[in-house]
Amino acid sequence: MKVSKHRIVAGQAGSVEMKPVDSDDLWYVYNLISPGDTVRATTVRKVIRESTGRDSTAERVKLKLEIKVEEVADYDKVGSVLRIRGKNITPNEHVRLGAYHTLELELERPFVLTKDVWDSLALEELKQASDPGGSADLVVVLMQEGLAYILKVGKSVTVTCARIETSIPRKHGPSVKGYESALSRFFERVLKAFLQHVDFSVVGCAVIASPGFTKDQFHKHLLLEAERKQLRPIIENKSKIILVHSSSGYKHSLREVLDDEKIMSLIKDTKAAQEVRALQDFFSMMSNVPERACYGPKHVEVAHEKIAVQTLLITDELFRNADVLERQKYVDLVNSVKDSGGIVHIFSSLHVSGEQLAQITGIAAILRFPLPELDDIEM
Repeated sequence: MKVSKHRIVAGQAGSVEMKPVDSDDLWYVYNLISPGDTVRATTVRKVIRESTGRDSTAERVKLKLEIKVEEVADYDKVGSVLRIRGKNITPNEHVRLGAYHTLELELERPFVLTKDVWDSLALEELKQASDPGGSADLVVVLMQEGLAYILKVGKSVTVTCARIETSIPRKHGPSVKGYESALSRFFERVLKAFLQHVDFSVVGCAVIASPGFTKDQFHKHLLLEAERKQLRPIIENKSKIILVHSSSGYKHSLREVLDDEKIMSLIKDTKAAQEVRALQDFFSMMSNVPERACYGPKHVEVAHEKIAVQTLLITDELFRNADVLERQKYVDLVNSVKDSGGIVHIFSSLHVSGEQLAQITGIAAILRFPLPELDDIEM
C-alpha cells in the first residue's frame, strides 16, 4: 500500500491518501473503512444528456466524487475490487448532493479516506497496510489427479489465483495411454498457472501438497520442464519449493498444510503462522486445562475484569460492526488487554484460522490462571 498525505492524530479527525497495490492492501482498506467515514475517489457515472428533440443520449463520464459511507457493500477478493456505497457530499454538475453512488476501489487507483475519529485499531491497521513487506510470501498448490488450486497466503487474506480441472481416465486397462497423456496435459496447465502467479522475488516458499504421489509427479514434471525450457525463476528458486502431504486437492486442505510443522518453521514470522499457532495453543488448553481457556463475548469480558486474559484471540469481523458503540467496545477490550500485559491476535476472517475462530463466536482467550466459575455464567 502506498500511503501519502498522512495527517492523522490518535483520537482526532484526519485524512489519508492511499493507493492499493495488491490484494492484501484492499483487505486492509476493507477493514479501515466504516459507515460514517468519507471517501473521495475518481469514478465513472452514466449521465443522461437531453437533446433538442425527444431523444436523449447516455454517456459515461469520469469524475471525482466524495461520498459519506453508509455501507461497505462488497469485497471481491478474486477481482480485487472493493465497493462502497453512500451519499455524494461534494457539489458536482453531474451528481446532485445527497444522491447515492457506489465507488469501486481498485488496485493502482488512489483515494482519500477521512475519519471523524482515528481510533487505535484503525491506526494499527493503517500502519500494517503501509508495511512494504505486506505481500503474500507463501504460495500453496493443492492438487490431486485432475484438480489443482493455486493459493496465495498473505498477511491478511488467502487468494485463490487459479483452479485447474482436467478429466483423467482410469489408470488401468486399455486406457492407460490416455491416462498418461491426460495427466501430462494436466501438469502442463498447472505449470502454466504456477509461472503466471508465483513471483519468487516476493514469495519465500512454494508448497506443493497432495494425497499419494501426485505432488511428487508434478514436482518432477516442473523441474524437467524448467531445465528443458530454461525457466530461470524455477531453476534459481527450486530450493524454495517443498512437498507436503494433504488429504485432498480441495481448498479445505489448506488448514492441514498450515498445520504442518515443516511449513510452520518456514513461515514462522508471518501473521498467518502466528494466528495458526495461537489457535493451536487455545485448543490445546481447552483440551488439557479447560479452566484456563474460554470463548464468547461474555466469558472473555468477565475473565478480563479479573485481569486473567493472557492471550486474546479475536476476528476482524467484530470490528466491522455498523454499530459504532459495539465496535468501540472491542477496540477498548483490545487496548485494555494490551495495557494489562496481555497478547492480542486479531485474526483475518479470510484465513482458515479466522474461519475456525468465527465458528466459536469470533472471540476467545487463554487465561493466566484457572477460572472454573465461568462455567456457571451463561454465554
